[in-house]
Amino acid sequence: MKRKNKVKVDFYTMFYLFLFASLVGWIFEGCFSLIVHGTLINHSALVIGPINACYGICACALTYLLYRYKDKSYTKLFLISFFLGSLLEYVMSLGMELVVGFSAWDYSGMFLNINGRVCLAMSIIWGFLGIVWIKFIYPHFENFINKFNRKTGEKLMIGLIIFLIFDAALTGVSILRAREAEKGIPPSNFFESFLDKTFNQKYLQNMFNNKWS
Repeated sequence: MKRKNKVKVDFYTMFYLFLFASLVGWIFEGCFSLIVHGTLINHSALVIGPINACYGICACALTYLLYRYKDKSYTKLFLISFFLGSLLEYVMSLGMELVVGFSAWDYSGMFLNINGRVCLAMSIIWGFLGIVWIKFIYPHFENFINKFNRKTGEKLMIGLIIFLIFDAALTGVSILRAREAEKGIPPSNFFESFLDKTFNQKYLQNMFNNKWS
């Protein structure tokens, strides 16, 4: 009789996975920019907190998409992750450009790229990442989350969701105000003056990998 795999995908686990992957992505991108470019770039999608949402969304999406294939061979899992990861990256790049006017990455100079949104090298990385993630990392992450009290975790999750909604709204307002300031429009109230001093164009440029124009 085949033993039932207890690893599952639910909103509670996905939420904390999103936070964990977003933080890891923020740390990774920061270290990468510091080593390669000699400058520390705040690769966060939100103005408050180390939230690199691209990594969080990708981790959750890959987990959801690949979980059903977790028992496939490494070769099949590589090919599935290769294509799904590439599709996900393309959609995220396009979505970001439609929402904020630019994408945080550009592979135009890379070999076999599609509109600068995906390229062969990154697709191969997606393939291997899918294997490592769904076979070896996610099961341990899910077991780690389940060690904590569920009711306490759910209450904390609600509070964090409220904060993230506020943070996302503040980020959107900050982008709009920075666009106005870029056009030479002066602040009309205390709040806009606050944004000009804190989450201004320079701050956002650093957040979004210096791709603002």
